[in-house]
Amino acid sequence: MRAGIVGVGFMGWIHYLAYQRSNQADLVAFCSRNESKRRGDWTGIQGNFGPPGEQIDVSNLAVYETLDEMLTDESIDLIDICLPPSLHVEAIEKSLAAGKKVLCEKPLALTAEDARRLATLGAPSDVMVAHILPFIPEFGLLVQAATDGRWGKPIAGRFKRTISPPDWIPDFYNPDTVGGPLIDLHVHDAHLICLLFGMPESVETSCTRVDGVPKFYETLFRYADDRPVSAGGGVIDSPARGFTHGYEVSFERATVQFEFAAYADGTTASIPLVILHADGTVERPDLGEGDQIDHFVDEINAAAESVRSGKPSPMLSGELAANAIELCQWQSR
Repeated sequence: MRAGIVGVGFMGWIHYLAYQRSNQADLVAFCSRNESKRRGDWTGIQGNFGPPGEQIDVSNLAVYETLDEMLTDESIDLIDICLPPSLHVEAIEKSLAAGKKVLCEKPLALTAEDARRLATLGAPSDVMVAHILPFIPEFGLLVQAATDGRWGKPIAGRFKRTISPPDWIPDFYNPDTVGGPLIDLHVHDAHLICLLFGMPESVETSCTRVDGVPKFYETLFRYADDRPVSAGGGVIDSPARGFTHGYEVSFERATVQFEFAAYADGTTASIPLVILHADGTVERPDLGEGDQIDHFVDEINAAAESVRSGKPSPMLSGELAANAIELCQWQSR
């Protein structure tokens, strides 16, 4: 698969690094309005994981100023969209109209209405959404177990995802540009909940708000069979805890735990993945030594396989991504 990136920011940089490791996809082009970035100066890029940006070699890449220009490149199979969320809709529509496949960073759109419309454009594998959790081993294990039934069906789950104030994103709470913690942060867990448990019938949410946008929340997802599924998190008013995520998910014959937290003083805390079997045994799987970029390699490889085979990847499904956004909207009412 031959790909071109639009959006040379933090996620564009992470995707660039993943393409360098992939044996199934080649990055052949990118576009940027920034002249320095077009010359390969990505040194100003930094984020909350991975290495900072570097000077890259652009000699083997086709470099364009605009997406419109890049879409004329007939050698490109897929447009990898790493733009701000408010620009996703237009970029997807243009890319599909030019006959390209799309891999779009989450969220697919800022509203469920737009997301559902985009998910139904073209063939089922034409619009793929880069939700990373299923490709992270600690979370992917849940998806694998729910798929193969090794411990029976999932019967309960608690999920958490919390960050310190994202002061580097001035419009974080703007529903027209970023969408706030639900659309930017919780959408990961909403996506995973839909993968594991399906779409709930309704939700019940308590939350604090900023200008009407949920800031910190606890939600109960209601299912017809009364499975207890909940999620909480958002933004806390302290820079001391930079990031926390985790879960406890019960299957019929096992419960799985995982949690990780990073603090402002550089320390971390964790509950490494542990499986508590119904027979009383405790299992601690060895998940290997891979780093965070490897998860994005797996995600891009899944997209490449989908382009090759024409079969949509369940984990990159546009419909599933639209369901996750709809759940976020239910919680914001």
